[in-house]
Amino acid sequence: MKKVLFLCMCVIALASCSSLDQKSQVGIKGNWTISQVSYPGSDYIKVTSFDVADSQCFVGSSWKFVSNNNTGEMSLAKAGCPSFTSPIVWSVTKEGAFTLKITEGEKAKRVSQGYYLQVRNQTENSFQLVDKVNVGGKTVDVVYQFNRM
Repeated sequence: MKKVLFLCMCVIALASCSSLDQKSQVGIKGNWTISQVSYPGSDYIKVTSFDVADSQCFVGSSWKFVSNNNTGEMSLAKAGCPSFTSPIVWSVTKEGAFTLKITEGEKAKRVSQGYYLQVRNQTENSFQLVDKVNVGGKTVDVVYQFNRM
């Protein structure tokens, strides 16, 4: 999971200073669940997602995205995994970069670190967020499959 320090300031103080993709953001608006976390082309790997929990703990997690102010909430409640709920701030750039801040109740401008992922295969009822992680010197994709609730 690539955790990055946000250095630029934008309209909503997120990672990318390039223009936002309003169509993609409106398409993501609503309530979603992660139905699968996969590692295409790789065997099972252990990844701690978003510095919260093992990536497989995110299967079944609930996500709410509000597009008019780029806020929302994510919540984990899978058995055998830590319970976790936090407000989020997010955006999608025209280049397909998804920026995410997990604010844990702090004001977004006080949260200086977040995550860059790529939006892929977006439809009305599903989309993927893809993270690139380094495993033993090799870059591996971690694919989070979102489905509309």
